[in-house]
Amino acid sequence: MMNQAAGGRSAPVASGEHPSVPSALRERVAEAVRASGGWLPFDRFMAQALYEPGLGYYAGAVPKFGHMPAGPAGPGSSDFVTAPELTPLFGQTLATQVAQALQQTGVDEMWEFGAGSGCLAQQVIEALDASGVAWRRYTIVDLSGSLRERQQARLAAHADRVAWVDRLPKRLSGVLLGNEVLDAMPVQLLARRAGQWHERGVALAADGCLAWADRRTELRPPLEIDGTHDYITEIHPQAEAFVRTLADRWERGAAFFIDYGFPAAEYYHPQRHMGTLTCHRAHRRDDDPLSDLGLKDITAHVNFTGIALAAQNAGLQVLGYTSQGRFLLNCGLLQQAARAGIRENALMQKLVNEHEMGELFKVLALAPPASAHGWEPLGFGVGDRCHRL
Repeated sequence: MMNQAAGGRSAPVASGEHPSVPSALRERVAEAVRASGGWLPFDRFMAQALYEPGLGYYAGAVPKFGHMPAGPAGPGSSDFVTAPELTPLFGQTLATQVAQALQQTGVDEMWEFGAGSGCLAQQVIEALDASGVAWRRYTIVDLSGSLRERQQARLAAHADRVAWVDRLPKRLSGVLLGNEVLDAMPVQLLARRAGQWHERGVALAADGCLAWADRRTELRPPLEIDGTHDYITEIHPQAEAFVRTLADRWERGAAFFIDYGFPAAEYYHPQRHMGTLTCHRAHRRDDDPLSDLGLKDITAHVNFTGIALAAQNAGLQVLGYTSQGRFLLNCGLLQQAARAGIRENALMQKLVNEHEMGELFKVLALAPPASAHGWEPLGFGVGDRCHRL
């Protein structure tokens, strides 16, 4: 059974349209809709919109990460800024935690997932070298060819110790880093309407537009949503599957995932009735992922309880969970800032202030059993929130 959801349509898929990225990608999505019987689950749509070879958002060459642009399309314009682009104090402070994890777990490699511009890798590498910490290799796992080129240019001075792969090996050891990577993994959308749960996907309207379409489903959020009001939310099977894959292949080390999100009780709060799905373009947000395909980011907040449970059920240990602000302060951010200038100290406030990134962003630390005991990561020494997961 399929019901058209109210509103939400993209421009028509026109065969005679100029083959721009949005129109070409819309046609590719339309082909997928037709091939799947007229209805495409949102997670498959999101995967195409972000990662379709040559067309998806992360497959394109347009700058995505950086400071606020001077104008709508001025030099250096981008879609959003991540913590490493905001100030090098972020990576330098994170490097203190990485150094401890390298020593305590007996590994000499680092792995970063979705390294963006390469800015975080550069900050961590240079901070480790400056402090005399020994390490052998830094491997970046990234699906985007254009981002890989940008990373290689930034990290040219360290080319002899940096490697790139597009998939995980069968076995790995090392300290793993993921800054704003879990939020970019495709999600499924669930919508409760008139007391009935539906999975929300994409269909083709009569005029050729991409349009929202719902169908009844047995899928449910991991927590029961009190009330009978209409409610939209996300579930995260791909991010949880990613963690299970790590558990199958990861032998030693520690992982630190930094992202915006909530524990399940907050994520699926009855008042969060519009979900967390959003889009980013030119430092502006919108709630229409069906428009401007390939030209903007599509993201959802992370359910950290779901990630932690998936990790535990796969055999990993949760080492800590706290806010980004508390994590960075525990790792010595203020000491790093004391050696920086006025500008960096001003930008540092955005990393830790509760109304900026300090509270919305969380840090989750994981480890395989061989590396989980006998030490406590610096970042969770004060203010650990594992009891709230």
